[in-house]
Amino acid sequence: MTIQKNWNFDAGEVLLVDKPKTWTSFDVVNKIRYAVGKKKVGHAGTLDPLATGLVIVCTGKMTKQIDTFQAQKKEYTGTIYLGKTTPSFDAETEPDATFDISSVTESQILKVIPAFLGEIDQKPPIYSAIKKDGVRLYEHARKGREVEIASRKVEIFELEFTKIDLPELHFRVVCSKGTYIRSLASDIGKALGIGAFLSELRRTKIGDFLIEDAWDVQILCQEIKDMKDEQA
Repeated sequence: MTIQKNWNFDAGEVLLVDKPKTWTSFDVVNKIRYAVGKKKVGHAGTLDPLATGLVIVCTGKMTKQIDTFQAQKKEYTGTIYLGKTTPSFDAETEPDATFDISSVTESQILKVIPAFLGEIDQKPPIYSAIKKDGVRLYEHARKGREVEIASRKVEIFELEFTKIDLPELHFRVVCSKGTYIRSLASDIGKALGIGAFLSELRRTKIGDFLIEDAWDVQILCQEIKDMKDEQA
């Protein structure tokens, strides 16, 4: 990572950050906001707390570009755990059902890919931040409420299973804005008739922005502090 000492956070900067596991995207924004001096800061696309990877953070006048960045294609890599389901479709909640996967073959797994390419209908997870009747879905879920969730159109541009090591299925996917990879994992399990949940997720690309160019958030904040100390 090239060290930069001439950031202008009021004029606007685009900062690429590698979000740590268990952090929310807002944790990243708040950390950077504190480092830059509580100036205008926002992020271009949420990552779930258990996911890692690329988050675009904009400051100053570049916050006007957030919608543009959010609309770009996303690339993810991760792991789907076959044979179990969870209410949240990921590892945030405990498994609620178990299935026998002893008869599942690699050929069967590969055959489901075409059904998930192109424009598809997808239901967001009940454990998500989407609002229903003014309340976020995860709040309904945590109170045990039954909620009807409307499906939405999303697009899967690329999907490949990079390694099949049952019960784990490693994948790479390129998708449109609004795609829930947790829902994709769950739907793949349904297509196989064995259930599945998302056990690992990493965002590797947003448009032309790459995870390889992203900062560790702690190192970035230290660099910002050092720059401000030099300018003081």
